[in-house]
Amino acid sequence: MPVLSAGILLYKKSGAGGLEVWIAHMGGPFWARKDSHAWSIPKGEYGGDEEPLPAALREFAEEMGSPAPAVEYQHLGQFRQPSGKIITVFTAEQDFRPGKIVSNTFELEWPKGSGRIQQYPEIDDARWFSEAEARLKLVKGQLPVLDALMEHVRPQA
Repeated sequence: MPVLSAGILLYKKSGAGGLEVWIAHMGGPFWARKDSHAWSIPKGEYGGDEEPLPAALREFAEEMGSPAPAVEYQHLGQFRQPSGKIITVFTAEQDFRPGKIVSNTFELEWPKGSGRIQQYPEIDDARWFSEAEARLKLVKGQLPVLDALMEHVRPQA
């Protein structure tokens, strides 16, 4: 059975008909010096007995340190990642502006094999990026999420 994850991709309109998305830089030593393809939508795993939207809202709050905006979210889709994990993504147009990012943490032995267990934030940065910038920042497996968002917001003829 695949691992299930749920997340929220906020967007806002910017000048000249452009779009910006709210994404987060993954924390921990593996991602510390990486920028290109080292960002993710705020998301996290959930169990099969939990509904994906409440899980996405919980994970957003844990990773950002503040709750997701209280708005109506649209189901954007389910996206299989290269690892086999399936992410269910919800979206809303909202100009989210937290005072600061305070992520929950995880434990990791670092350096590997050292026996030293250290704590790292799941997310060490989050901000707005244009669609073009987000395509360079998001992990490659999440680019279809951005494609689905662009289709979602495109005016219907």
